[in-house]
Amino acid sequence: MFTDRRIERHQLPYFLRVFNSVTDRPIGFLGNVSEDGLMLISQLPMMTGVDFHLRLKIPQGDGCNQVIDFTACCLWCHEDATPLHYDAGFSLQQAPPEFGQLIRALQQYFSFQPLPASV
Repeated sequence: MFTDRRIERHQLPYFLRVFNSVTDRPIGFLGNVSEDGLMLISQLPMMTGVDFHLRLKIPQGDGCNQVIDFTACCLWCHEDATPLHYDAGFSLQQAPPEFGQLIRALQQYFSFQPLPASV
């Protein structure tokens, strides 16, 4: 079973909700993320070896949400340090270009790099 992470993941101090993209019901929060995977924090354990159809709703400045649907396989799941919570590691199977844009935006935001100057 795959257990070693090859790409640095960025911890998210404020969690984004993760939804089931079929039912649009919340299933947990985004704990950390990379180009190839993510960690989900949920109140229920996730079944390993199963593909999940997931959705992120990214708040936009106009009060609307950008929706990003993707498929990810759960590689592992274990109880979190917080009672009645579980951490699950997912490998991305299918992700749209918007997912990569989200990763780059989060890396920019959490790296405290200055924004590019407007031309």
